[in-house]
Amino acid sequence: MKKFSTIALLLAVAFPAIVTLPVAAQDVVSTVRTGKCTFLPDAPDKHEVVKGDTLWGISSTFLNNPWCWPEVWGMNREEIRNPHWIYPNQIVYFDRVNGRLRLGNPINGARSGSTLANGSVKLQPQIRSESLDLNAITSIPSNLIEPFLVQPLIVEEKTLLNAPRIVAAQEGRVNMAKNDKAYVRGDLRGGTSFQVFRPGVPLKDPDTKKVIAYEAAFLGTVKLDRIAKTADGVDTFIVSNSKEEMTVGDRLVPVPPMPILNYVPHPPEQTVSARVVSIYGGVNTAGQNQIVSINRGASAGLNLGTILQLSRYGKVIQDKTDNKNAIRLPDERYGSLFVFRVFDNISYGLIMSVTDAVAVGDVASSPE
Repeated sequence: MKKFSTIALLLAVAFPAIVTLPVAAQDVVSTVRTGKCTFLPDAPDKHEVVKGDTLWGISSTFLNNPWCWPEVWGMNREEIRNPHWIYPNQIVYFDRVNGRLRLGNPINGARSGSTLANGSVKLQPQIRSESLDLNAITSIPSNLIEPFLVQPLIVEEKTLLNAPRIVAAQEGRVNMAKNDKAYVRGDLRGGTSFQVFRPGVPLKDPDTKKVIAYEAAFLGTVKLDRIAKTADGVDTFIVSNSKEEMTVGDRLVPVPPMPILNYVPHPPEQTVSARVVSIYGGVNTAGQNQIVSINRGASAGLNLGTILQLSRYGKVIQDKTDNKNAIRLPDERYGSLFVFRVFDNISYGLIMSVTDAVAVGDVASSPE
């Protein structure tokens, strides 16, 4: 494989539209070369983006740690939260001299960017608009997490206590299905479209042993039909979609907006030490592409796209060479977790890559 340093001049002539993304401080290059953000020794000179690619997958093609993506592109904090789009048919080039990745022209010749004085085009990936561009590649495989993005599969205790509830059904019935009426009491806070859920298994913090949230069974959606006319009255809803039969006592939460999936994979902005609370599906262990919840959320600085490293929690054992002392073994790192839905004190994460099974109680912490 040819090294970039030997063909840089040829590429500059043949591909004048190779982009230079916003340049961060010069120490980023040093970090990429000598620190934890290192390129794979067999990284290719370029990668043609195809439909089905993800930012994580492309990063893994070039980098030892895919979460180093923002550093090798020279992205700042705002660009991580509002990422540049990368589209199929574009080419990602590895600039070996400067230790960076660069984006080239789409193969079909379409260009976006500004024309320079010499007539060449300085390209940049497209900035995200208010509506999701379905042609752009996503951070991770979206099909793996879609059911978890807008359904209330985790409900925090405060939300549960304040959630409106179904108090009666039409004509004295107990269960409700599509097009049935449901009578609700509680503060709607001006909302008109709600999801209906049923509280399930309590989730306990492995550190404090306190209940921090509940797994929730998603039952369907309802729309407000008529508000209560008296203080002791009820609001009338129509069941618009029913996954399972609803019943008296089930709770309501507002339908959340669909989140943007293209936050760039990145380490947390502050030191995080979390524990795995549960594995979705009620199983004891999990592997790659499965979902887990952890006992940290927005209050700990987590946001969409945060990458944490998974480690086996170091056990406390007795020192066999000195029976008077207890010792704690070190945490053993074995994988990565992509945080894709964040609540105040709990989050959902997708297991990205592991060399061992994930278990409840394992550590999810800032990458080292």
